[in-house]
Amino acid sequence: MRLFKDVKGNNVDPVDHTLSILKEYPYAKIHIGSDSQNVGKKTNYTSVIAYRLGTRGVHYILSKSSCEAINDIWKRLWLEAEYSIQVAEWLTKQVSVKVEIDMDYIELHIMAHEKIADFIQQIGLANGSIESLVKNKIINYLIK
Repeated sequence: MRLFKDVKGNNVDPVDHTLSILKEYPYAKIHIGSDSQNVGKKTNYTSVIAYRLGTRGVHYILSKSSCEAINDIWKRLWLEAEYSIQVAEWLTKQVSVKVEIDMDYIELHIMAHEKIADFIQQIGLANGSIESLVKNKIINYLIK
């Protein structure tokens, strides 16, 4: 599995971290999302596991990766979906938890996101909401 870090840059084991969060906040909801941004000659990806703690905010851990710039928006968005699905499938095999995959819906890419979102909804993991827009604003900040 990918290397995850907390917001301070400390390495985090997603399984231990998830179990710890659920022990302290058994009502926590887990959301997973990925986003990308082309910077120079690279495409930077960030995948996030976000723990919504009811009225106590959101705590998250993240994993960053990069590759040669991907200029095809469909391919770039598809990889975002793939990364989110990989993290969700891996985590749910390690810990018996329900997760939702959140996708951002940027106006310029809404058609591409809708097609990919339809696929993810078909496998029962999608959630596109205002919360995901806020979370993805955070991701966009983090991947710069």
